[in-house]
Amino acid sequence: MMDLFSHRNEEKSQPLAYRMRPRTLDEYIGQDHIISPGRLLRRAIQADQLSSLIFYGPPGTGKTTLARVIANTTRCAFATLNAVLSGVKELRYEIDEAKKRLEFYGKRTILFVDEVHRWNKSQQDALLPWVENGTCILIGATTENPYFEVNSALVSRSRIFQLLPLTSVNLWEIAKQALQDSERGYGKWNVEFEPGALEHLVEIANGDARSLLNALQLAVETSPEAFPPPEGQIIHITMEAAEESVQRKVVLYDKEGDYHFDIISAFIKSLRGSDPDAALYWLARMVAAGEDPKFIFRRMLISACEDIGLADPMAIQVVEADAQAFERIGLPEGRFHLTHAALYLATAPKSNSTLAFFDALKAIEEERDSDVPNHLKDASRDQKGFGHGEGYLYPHAYQDHWVAQQYLPTSLQGKVFYRPSEMGYEAKIRADVLKRREAQLEATSEDEQPEHFTFSPAGNQRERWIQRANSERGAMLEKIRDAIFSNLHIQRHDRVLVINAGHGLLVWEAFRKTPEGLTVAICRTEAQFRHVQHYARTLEEIEQPIIVKGEPETALIELDRNIRFETIIGRNMLSRLHLDSSIIKVLVDRMVESGTLVSAETVPSKGSKLSDFVRDENTKRALLQAEELIYGGYNEETKAIAWQEKDLVKVLSEYHLESTVEAFDAFEQRYIQSSDISRWIERTYKPAWQALGIAIDSESIEKSLLSLIGESFVSWKHRIAIVVAKRKKVVPRKNSGTNSRKGT
Repeated sequence: MMDLFSHRNEEKSQPLAYRMRPRTLDEYIGQDHIISPGRLLRRAIQADQLSSLIFYGPPGTGKTTLARVIANTTRCAFATLNAVLSGVKELRYEIDEAKKRLEFYGKRTILFVDEVHRWNKSQQDALLPWVENGTCILIGATTENPYFEVNSALVSRSRIFQLLPLTSVNLWEIAKQALQDSERGYGKWNVEFEPGALEHLVEIANGDARSLLNALQLAVETSPEAFPPPEGQIIHITMEAAEESVQRKVVLYDKEGDYHFDIISAFIKSLRGSDPDAALYWLARMVAAGEDPKFIFRRMLISACEDIGLADPMAIQVVEADAQAFERIGLPEGRFHLTHAALYLATAPKSNSTLAFFDALKAIEEERDSDVPNHLKDASRDQKGFGHGEGYLYPHAYQDHWVAQQYLPTSLQGKVFYRPSEMGYEAKIRADVLKRREAQLEATSEDEQPEHFTFSPAGNQRERWIQRANSERGAMLEKIRDAIFSNLHIQRHDRVLVINAGHGLLVWEAFRKTPEGLTVAICRTEAQFRHVQHYARTLEEIEQPIIVKGEPETALIELDRNIRFETIIGRNMLSRLHLDSSIIKVLVDRMVESGTLVSAETVPSKGSKLSDFVRDENTKRALLQAEELIYGGYNEETKAIAWQEKDLVKVLSEYHLESTVEAFDAFEQRYIQSSDISRWIERTYKPAWQALGIAIDSESIEKSLLSLIGESFVSWKHRIAIVVAKRKKVVPRKNSGTNSRKGT
């Protein structure tokens, strides 16, 4: 059995790539998307709370090295196996040792299995029970896609982390580290490179650190100077030596490996992108490599419904006909039918509206308790006792065989799944679908109250209005949330900061989108903090978002300064724009260079005002005079709310942020109480009239308003501005020259 993590002294003859392996997280270069400060994996390693893991990525990306770092960090016992050299016998020995450690010392064991995909199904099955019962924690490393090459049972019990090819910046840092390290690398000598020589090694390494270090070792140790020369001597690496030390890799088509899936992916994406030339190229690549035509046709049949759908209902028939013809004809003439199907799909109008099914599936998962509305239930059994079927409108009894009524559960009324495109045939049915949907949204549900064993008529009118108001407010908030997230491209490993988290409207959407990243929520009040924290505690401790209470400026002080965010989102962060703007600097300091800030801001001056709800000319004139002064900012209190969308852009620009603003009107049925009107008149309108020097009978106006809208619902307008801000781009200076000596 090979011991990958022996702590014996390393011999000078060992390869440079082995000697330079990082020993700690701070020495580890690359893979920032999973181990930079704040990421889930780094937190788990530092907290020593690892669950089973599988590292997946091409050679040279640091899978084994990361496992070695974990071995140096964890308090668990660490055992290793190489699936190429070990089998069930060696696995049983390690499991027995792990059981002894757990039984006698209460110490867990982490079992690292390199090249885990090399084990067959029975060998992988032998490991499963011990991972399941917690005897050992698995860390597997594989160059093959684990979803295809590792047992699904093991995959379902493990977190999958994909390691990506290292960037050129990463490779430069690795080369610099090797050239400067006096103990393990070449820091004792002065290694110089001819212009372009080190760049060549980095480029040809193609994201593979091992390949780079092997080439670097060959270039240095085969230089004309006898190696090792005296300390401090110059070692000069020419371009010719660099070229000789590395060769380009040849990638072949492997019908059993990832490349097989990459090629078919490129083919399908070319069809989806309506590029017939690219589609023919990738099709030819597959046919020339001997790909199974049945597999190609199967993927085209899927594309015909997924990417074209109702934009061209004939697409599925054409591909199916070509597939059947191919069965009768075979190769080589069958290539015409492959081509015919591919060209038809590539040139057909596109629509992905069939993905609406998965939106409906998601709604089912989120709304498991949604009951069938009474009017849609089977009336043949329970109509008399429970009112099932009452209120159902029979469409065939109406003109055009259609009538507006709700068919979704009460909790999902207004939910839209199917979004018809404007392409091809679907464009013809789009108008009818939208027109009928709009009418349905106006239809009043007959099933507003949940059923509790007995049937009774709907509640009183006020309760029905309150329910409708709550529902409309929820729809408005959902619209705001969708507007925020539609302006973002959040990756699974991103770090997201949520300002004014409230009761979690934005927090959980961000949390779902960043399973390998981090979500931090700042709640202003104790009640909000408790609400979000209560839900968070239902999650595994290591997965929970970080929840902080207080004002953002002070709350962020409690957070690790090394954690910076790709995305910052919030609602009404700048409600009092000129008074609240200091928060922008705090947030900018916590953004990564390419970070994005998105906030939904309610514009006070463009929302509903009392004057909108009165018809009496004298009352309306008096209210308008006060409102013009109030929203013009005549004193310190009103200046804070006297701003418009353009002012957001101006203030953000002062903090070196480029921003765009899109605004929309949102409405809710708002219940206006008598106490609201009295308070507004006394605290806001009356001081404005006094400042204007106008003699207004405020009591008379208050009585008029109370008679019109007091203790009732009104359609209240909110002006919502979605502001998206990024750092201003700085034009880099041109370099005056390139330093080719060590450390460049």
